[in-house]
Amino acid sequence: MKMHDSVSVITQGEEMACGVAAAVRLEDVPCPLGCASGDEIVLTGRDRLHDLPGEFTVVKCRQCGLMRTNPRPTQEAMGYYYPGEYGPHQEVAVSDVGGTAAGGQSLAGRMARRVIRFHSESLPPVPPGRLLEVGCGSGRFLHKMAGLGWEVRGMEFSEHAAAAARRLGYPVDTGALETAAEHTQHYDLIVGWMVLEHLHHPVEALMKLGRWVKPGGWLAVSVPNAAALEFRLFKDRWYALQLPTHLFHFTPRTLALVLERGGWHMEKVYHQRILTNFFYSLGYTLKARNPDSRWAERVAAGPGMGVKFNVAMYPLAWLLSHLGQTGRMTVWARRT
Repeated sequence: MKMHDSVSVITQGEEMACGVAAAVRLEDVPCPLGCASGDEIVLTGRDRLHDLPGEFTVVKCRQCGLMRTNPRPTQEAMGYYYPGEYGPHQEVAVSDVGGTAAGGQSLAGRMARRVIRFHSESLPPVPPGRLLEVGCGSGRFLHKMAGLGWEVRGMEFSEHAAAAARRLGYPVDTGALETAAEHTQHYDLIVGWMVLEHLHHPVEALMKLGRWVKPGGWLAVSVPNAAALEFRLFKDRWYALQLPTHLFHFTPRTLALVLERGGWHMEKVYHQRILTNFFYSLGYTLKARNPDSRWAERVAAGPGMGVKFNVAMYPLAWLLSHLGQTGRMTVWARRT
C-alpha cells in the first residue's frame, strides 16, 4: 500500500483481490474523528443496487463507534458505482405549482402526505429565506420550496440531474461539495437528503457548510439509521447499506459526534415514518434464497406503490418511529 496523508492507496493486486474493476482505485482510510487506529469488522457485502463487481467491508471504530466502508473507492474512482440508471440522478417530473411527482396530485395523496409526514423534508421551524440544497437531483425539492416563498439554490454531483433542475429555472452548481468553491452568500437553511453518507470527507464538508450559513441558521440532513432493527435483521442485505456508495453508516449517536466535529450541534432527531427499506431488504433476502422467487418480486414491489403503500404501513411505521427503529432519520442542527 502507498501512504498519502494517512490514507493508504490500495495497489492493483489488492484491488483485484477485492474483485473490483481494474479502473476502480481503493483507499484505506482512518476514522474521520481522529480516533486511535483499531477497527472491528462488522460485515462484508457487495453492490446489490446495480450488481456491479466488488466486495466491500464495513468496519466499526472501537473508540467512537462510527461505522464506515473501508477500504473504499477513491473520490475519483467512485463514479463507476453511480451508473446512468442511478435513481437519484434521474430526472423527476414536477408539477407547475406543487412540486410533487407527476401522478401524485390526487386529493387522497395530498391529504396522506400532510397527515403522515413520512418524507425526509421535515424541516426546522424557520420562515422562508435563502435555502441551499446539497444533492438537489433534478430539482423537485427546490421547486417545492420556491413555491413556498424561498430563494433557492442547489448543488448536484450529476450534470444530467443538475441540467434538469436548471431547466426549471433554478441556479445549480455542479460538482462535489468537498471541492466546491466557497459561497459568497449565506443561507438561512441548508438541507441534504441522503447525502452525508456518500461524502468521502463529511467532517470537512460540514465545516464548509458552517461557513455558508447565517448566524442562527439551520442544517437539516437525512441519513439511513444503522441503529435500526432493519440493519440488525438484514445485515449485508439491508437495502440502505448500499455498498460501496454509502461510505458511512450512522447511528443517532455517531451522527451527533460527526456533526459536533464539523461545528454543528444536533437539535432534534426525527425518525421517518416509512418502511421502504424494510420491504426492499426483505425482497433482497428472499431473492438470495431463491432467485426465481415471485414472492421476492412482490415484496420488493410494495414500496413502489408510493403513498398507498406508506398509508397502509403507517401504523407499524408510527410505532417503530417512536421507538427510534425505522431505517431513516432526519436531524436538525445549528452552528456551534
